[in-house]
Amino acid sequence: MASDADTAPAPAAEKLVEIWTDGGSKPNPGPGGWAAILRFGDVERELSGYAAATTNNRMELTAAIMALEALKRPCRVVLHTDSEYVRNGISRWINGWVRNNWRNAAKDPVANMELWQRLLAAAKPHQVEWRWVRGHAGDIMNERADKLATAARQAGG
Repeated sequence: MASDADTAPAPAAEKLVEIWTDGGSKPNPGPGGWAAILRFGDVERELSGYAAATTNNRMELTAAIMALEALKRPCRVVLHTDSEYVRNGISRWINGWVRNNWRNAAKDPVANMELWQRLLAAAKPHQVEWRWVRGHAGDIMNERADKLATAARQAGG
């Protein structure tokens, strides 16, 4: 006989959402696209967008922001990115930037500060594990996100 604990729904924070993101511009800087694929169980949602004048780093950040902002309630998230800039920034550098009033080690303002602040806010309600995947190396979901981001860039506004 199952106990109430066995049949009760999992708390929202324990629901796992997997996200794959990618972004880029061509040329860099230039027109850009971003994309995210969100998977919760067997449900998937694709998001993508375009910017007329941007950089690879801004599009990578935007993809992660838009994916996390799309979540309706706190979740456990595994976010896959092929951007070491995003993964290192959010998991290694951001605490120092915040502590130093958004200045980097050279005491200069942090590049893309407004996007880092938005990413930090978007990640706050969730338990996020940031996973780096090698880009263009056969990871099916990363390749899919790349194709979506490229299509958004090529389609323009």
